[in-house]
Amino acid sequence: MSIRIPGHTAPAFGFKAPLEMLSACHHRVERQCATLRRLVAHLASRDPDQDARIAAAAVMRYFDTAAKDHHADEETDLFPALVESAAGSDAVCIRELVDSLTLDHRALQSHWQRLRQLLQSVEAGASVPLASADVEPFIHLYERHIAREEVELLPMASRLLGDDALDRIGKAMRERRGIMSID
Repeated sequence: MSIRIPGHTAPAFGFKAPLEMLSACHHRVERQCATLRRLVAHLASRDPDQDARIAAAAVMRYFDTAAKDHHADEETDLFPALVESAAGSDAVCIRELVDSLTLDHRALQSHWQRLRQLLQSVEAGASVPLASADVEPFIHLYERHIAREEVELLPMASRLLGDDALDRIGKAMRERRGIMSID
C-alpha cells in the first residue's frame, strides 16, 4: 500500500522524497516476510538446499542492514522532526505514536535476533526446524507496525513537515547509508 505524499514534488522512492522512500521500504519488508513464509514451507519437506541457504542469507542481509537503517531513519530523524513540529494536542498524539512505534522496533529486534539464529543455521546447511511459529510472530508484528506507519505516521508527517525538514531527513538517510551524492 504505497502512499503518494502530496505537497512534496521530489521523485518517488529517492532520498529527495524520504517519506516515499520509507513507504517503499515497507514493501521490501513485506517481500522479505513472504520469503520467510516460503522458506518455512520449503524446509518442511527437505533439508536446507542451495535455494534455502540463499534465501536465508538474503533475508538476514536485508534485516541486518536495510531494516536496521529504516528504524534508525525513523527514530533518529523522522520521529524527532515530528515531535518538534507539533503543538498542543497534536504533540501528545505524536509523542504517543512515536513511543509506541519505537517499542515496536525493540520488539521486532528481539524477535529478529531469535529468528536470525535459526536462519544462520539454515544458511550453514544445518537441518534445523524452522516453523511457522518461529516466523509468524515476527511477521505479524511487522504487518501491524507497517499498517500504523502507512495509515498514521506517514500521512501525519506529510501534513506537518515542510520541505526543509524533509530535505534534512533525506540527507540524514543518505549519510546513514554512506551515500553522499543524490544525482
